[in-house]
Amino acid sequence: MYGPDSSYGWFRVGLAVLLSTIGGVGMWSVVVVLPSVETEFGVARASASLPYSLTMIGFAFGGVLMGRLADRFGVAVPVSLGAIALGLGYGLSALTTSLWQFSLVHGVLIGFLGTSATFSPLIADISHWFERRRGIAVAICASGNYLAGTIWPPVVQHAVDAYGWRTTHVAISLFCVATMLPLALALKHRPGLQQGSGSAALNRVSREISRLSPTALQVLLSIAGLACCVAMSMPQVHIVAYCGDLGYGVARGAEMLSLMLAFGIVSRIGSGWIADQIGGVATLLLGSVLQGVALFLYIWFNGMTSLYVISALFGLFQGGIVPSYALIVREYFPPAEAGTRVGIVIMATLFGMALGGWMSGLIFDLTGSYQLAFTNGLLWNLLNVGIIAWLMGRSRMLPATA
Repeated sequence: MYGPDSSYGWFRVGLAVLLSTIGGVGMWSVVVVLPSVETEFGVARASASLPYSLTMIGFAFGGVLMGRLADRFGVAVPVSLGAIALGLGYGLSALTTSLWQFSLVHGVLIGFLGTSATFSPLIADISHWFERRRGIAVAICASGNYLAGTIWPPVVQHAVDAYGWRTTHVAISLFCVATMLPLALALKHRPGLQQGSGSAALNRVSREISRLSPTALQVLLSIAGLACCVAMSMPQVHIVAYCGDLGYGVARGAEMLSLMLAFGIVSRIGSGWIADQIGGVATLLLGSVLQGVALFLYIWFNGMTSLYVISALFGLFQGGIVPSYALIVREYFPPAEAGTRVGIVIMATLFGMALGGWMSGLIFDLTGSYQLAFTNGLLWNLLNVGIIAWLMGRSRMLPATA
């Protein structure tokens, strides 16, 4: 019943998607309530954006901590902790009287201890329950945060309009605790990890990839993750503003972003199926090359119809990139380290998103155009492609199956 690729494994995938979708509220609610917070606390737009920044920073670092807890105690422990932290975070945020209090609660409780528990630890856990279908299982699990981005913003906006942001936060608090704790308890079973085979595979891959140490391999994957997400952030963060500058209106840009995320879900599931056929490294290389193609198209075409098509292509190309890193970790590192190592790579990708979003804005401020920003993203993407192509070329071993 609890063996690899069993029906129980798919049951856990369903639970993981639910938890990731619910816990992903921490990434999206703060964006929706930004105007309300700005008005109530009487601060400027830049200051009102601070809670989001701290939430994402907390999310990045928290993934490593929660992954380590999952490695040691099983994924039910960090997910339960995350449920409690989200309950406390949203409850306390409704009582805050200043922006710094609101920001601190979001950074520590909602980002660092809350939402972080519902992404990389769950992805790492699902990877332990599959061998033949690991790619698509991990990809489906990783789609939870995209589903959260589809479901939560309109729900939160409706509640804020009807009841105010403070009452909405109390409702989110109660909902997270009431739903996530029972789901977390259903994940109490732990997979049997064959430490020996994973360690042997790690030794072999270290010898084959230019005698890289585990630390060096982790660093290379992290640099690649940062670089690919600097590139990825350009359209995701700035497409709305870009459309506004072109005269198409921000509403058109928002539609393109929604289209991009929708195709990203398709991409994640499709890339998971591809990874089961060709492996995580080859899938990551394919997605990165295609992401570069889409960025190149953004440079040359800026008509409204063209931007809709390119945005759909961008989502279709890039959605499977981040889950591929988790698959590579499971292929080339000991299974017992999966939670921690996946958390580190995911942290690097989040830093890439933050750096790329800021860098693209800076380039626009300096040049008055997004053309060089797209070019900058393309160059970072080439760095990622170069690293992954080099690793793929040096690897001459079979991945771990533990």
